[in-house]
Amino acid sequence: MGEERQQWLQAAVAEALGGAGGAQEELRRCLGVLAGPCPGEEAAERGRGETGPHERALEALAELCESLDNATDFCALGGLEVVVGLLGHPWAPLRAGAARVVGACAQNLPGAQGRALTLGALPVLLGGLRGDPDPRVPPCALFAISCLVRAQPEGLEQFERLGGLEALGGALQSPRPPLRARAAFLLHCLLREHPRLREPLCRLGTVAQLGAVLRTEHDGAHEHALGALCSLASDFPEGVRECRAPALGLEELLRERRGLLRGREEFQEELEFCERLLQLCFETPPEESTMDR
Repeated sequence: MGEERQQWLQAAVAEALGGAGGAQEELRRCLGVLAGPCPGEEAAERGRGETGPHERALEALAELCESLDNATDFCALGGLEVVVGLLGHPWAPLRAGAARVVGACAQNLPGAQGRALTLGALPVLLGGLRGDPDPRVPPCALFAISCLVRAQPEGLEQFERLGGLEALGGALQSPRPPLRARAAFLLHCLLREHPRLREPLCRLGTVAQLGAVLRTEHDGAHEHALGALCSLASDFPEGVRECRAPALGLEELLRERRGLLRGREEFQEELEFCERLLQLCFETPPEESTMDR
């Protein structure tokens, strides 16, 4: 969504919420729009059709559901059932918009996480992440996935069972920077919350995938890629060995990166990850290195 459109939407939502009960009224209005006729397969083949009102309703709901109270009311009104049903819609803007709403509801509301999982949201979202032909959908799908699996044991169990770790590795290799950044962020979060994931992720080649991310043009993904590598190498000899693989060329890359980041306050956390990874993998005293083997 463009910045001008985002500002307009925020102003419109703020205006709608001006009166008493405004939030719930706006939630009901948006759900009423989504419950109305929406173009199906044939309309999608012909052109845009009448999806505009549905798109705007989803945008407004995503904004509204950033509030915990609004998200709670939205779920009580049966909103999740409506938007989960749109995750597979023929029109990409509706698929993406529905994913944003699911994520907005689930990110701070355990009840919404559980309900969305029960409704079967995760398999559809993983399908969108893996292979949606429209570039707008995978980042929104990954946002929703992140909100369903972090701090949610049932969600993580489903995610692993459905091949989510492999899908995350695929997103790390995406040519689209926003998707790579989201994937690196989620991977970093999961490794911090669940160190047991180091073993399966190493088996899947995640160290090499993260190393490849670090060789792309510098962006927000790099901080999380370095953080994830630190987690993979901490108290896990196999992770250290993979980071030391000569073919990866990680030591030279890290030393070069450290030089570029020093003195730049905005990259302080990335620099700390860089120094930590160098210490873990390449600057360990010989006796400790021997103990790792």
